[in-house]
Amino acid sequence: MLISLTLASGGCNSCAPFTVRTRVVNETTPSKDMSPISEMPIGPYFDCDNRVAIIDVDGLLLNQNMTGFMSVGTNPVADFRAKLDYASRHGIRAVVVRINSSGGSVTASDIMWRELNAFKARTEIPVVACLMDVGAGGGYYLATAADHIVAHPTTLVGGVGVILNLYDMEKQLENFNIFSQSIKAGENTDLGTPVEPISEEGEAILQSIADKMKHRFHDVISSGRGIALSGDESFLDGRVITSDEALAANLIDTIGYLDDAIELASQLSSCKLTPVVLHRCDDVVQTAYGISPNNPSGSSIISLDIPGIKRSKLPLFLYIWQPDPTIEP
Repeated sequence: MLISLTLASGGCNSCAPFTVRTRVVNETTPSKDMSPISEMPIGPYFDCDNRVAIIDVDGLLLNQNMTGFMSVGTNPVADFRAKLDYASRHGIRAVVVRINSSGGSVTASDIMWRELNAFKARTEIPVVACLMDVGAGGGYYLATAADHIVAHPTTLVGGVGVILNLYDMEKQLENFNIFSQSIKAGENTDLGTPVEPISEEGEAILQSIADKMKHRFHDVISSGRGIALSGDESFLDGRVITSDEALAANLIDTIGYLDDAIELASQLSSCKLTPVVLHRCDDVVQTAYGISPNNPSGSSIISLDIPGIKRSKLPLFLYIWQPDPTIEP
């Protein structure tokens, strides 16, 4: 946009007005080559190719934008993919995936696990997983794709199980004179609905799905950790265990700290590396997993979510350690 300003010269009646022209740019064209990821060096930083990238995986793992009051968060799955893409293109020599998560949805966890395996196969870059407070459920599922797993002495590990949170709200709705009038074609179309108790047949159907997903978790552990599971191991019942118990069960390789994980990554890459943390800029949608929020942010000062009633949040099968039932999508 071109703007012309006509100005009069002060203090001189004989001087004619003059025109100043300037161009104002009020819109930038997004560039596909511009990465949404930036590097933040830790400690002494040297501008060289010998860098180990620290990629954070934190909180609930869902393939959706994390929303809150007056804010729209990013998609954890999209974030993870974007950071791996950055590491593969910018001379990163090793990766430390810093995990602090009790898990998330079965599919989101599996996508991230697959992305990490594909990254390793594509780049041959060594990957070390470092478990922080909690590395359970989908968080541990993801860690099994790493070449080496380091857990802190106080880390809780495990959560090898599946849960689907369903609620029976029939009697509560009756108190408000609310009754279901569903019209359906297919007996189990509303399987798991909160407006009526689940039937024995319906429970058996969902239990079968949960069992299959748990068996997949077992297979991922067996292939990633190189151990044979009988299915009778105590840590396979969904519990979390301490890091020393996890070490004895071969669920992790080393008990240590983040700097130990960084040093190990340097050893695996056969060179001394400078650690950098990869973090996002303002771009939200950069990969195939980036999606727009399904629910508006800041639409209500007080959010009232009744489990099972808010249809924009459908129940999901979860790989998660869930001591608090409010920790769910």
